[in-house]
Amino acid sequence: MPTHRRTSDATASRRGASGHPVVNRFFRLIGCLAALLIVAVSPAWGDEAASGYRVEPAKDGGGWNVMEGDELVAGYRFDSNGKPILFPVHSPDGKPLTRQYPMVEGGENERQDHPHQRSLWLSHGEVDGVDFWAEAPRDECGRIVHRSGSASGDGKAAVIVTENDWVAPDGTKLLSDRRRFAFTNDGDRRILDCDFSLDATEGDVNFGDTKEGSFGIRVAGTMKVDAEMGGKITNAEGKTDKAAWSLPSKWVDYTGPTAGSTAGITAHYHPSSFNFPCRWHVRTYGLFAANPFGVYHFVGGDKTDGHTLPEGESLRMSFRLVLHDGPFDRAEAEKDFEAYRGEDRPNDF
Repeated sequence: MPTHRRTSDATASRRGASGHPVVNRFFRLIGCLAALLIVAVSPAWGDEAASGYRVEPAKDGGGWNVMEGDELVAGYRFDSNGKPILFPVHSPDGKPLTRQYPMVEGGENERQDHPHQRSLWLSHGEVDGVDFWAEAPRDECGRIVHRSGSASGDGKAAVIVTENDWVAPDGTKLLSDRRRFAFTNDGDRRILDCDFSLDATEGDVNFGDTKEGSFGIRVAGTMKVDAEMGGKITNAEGKTDKAAWSLPSKWVDYTGPTAGSTAGITAHYHPSSFNFPCRWHVRTYGLFAANPFGVYHFVGGDKTDGHTLPEGESLRMSFRLVLHDGPFDRAEAEKDFEAYRGEDRPNDF
């Protein structure tokens, strides 16, 4: 009579599902190797995700925050006393590049002047005779009203697109605009592409001849030339500080100390943009503005009729801001402009 061996429950458990100890050891070895691989690779995946661009809603619901990992890159505000703005704006190392006043308490070396110069914005001083540049008195100045928008980040870039109406004090809509802000990296520098379309949706619209415009930045208080801490303005023609004001140029840089180190912004104007190269309303007190409409304030003589945009047409302006840590590099700026010149700007935003 044959003898039958009974396998105990403990033995079966040691052998695993296969019931064979050799096979069981093989699968245990594979499992250990897989666990080691997961442990080795997971931090890299986490680092990659943590370092990428993403966008999250602002806590108060009034805009979005652009993040790179856990670091705040910039904030987009739907309304800051009558216009959308970007605030704050940080260098790749997290240094503030724009002033805090009047959004929050003033930072180091900030003067509480020109409250309409809010970090980074687009507006103009004469639009069908309405002042959208100033803010006071509030009931006599125009408002740029956020209507819709979207924001997204895919790790490599973050993009914000909005539509806005320019509204006169009496409630009349004068025109609309579309804005696109795209954040990417170029090595250790941050690139912020700013594309604007001004659309004559309500009839012809006139942009007046005034220095009070148009794409504006107010740099951090310590960066301004007047702080006498090392701030400097440089344009593509080699003019610096006060000598750079009012001149047409393809790019301008504003660099200075901020939060204990040096950082700056190089602003390039794309050749496909309206009235390239535009004039720069850039001041030693910290205003850094590109103005393609102003003439007589800058060159003298009689005031011109400005520029009238016919109904149904659009006017495009595109800027590339290179946000850099460390001193300004002129050769690099020239190289950057040539690369930017060769790019087509988006028309479908």
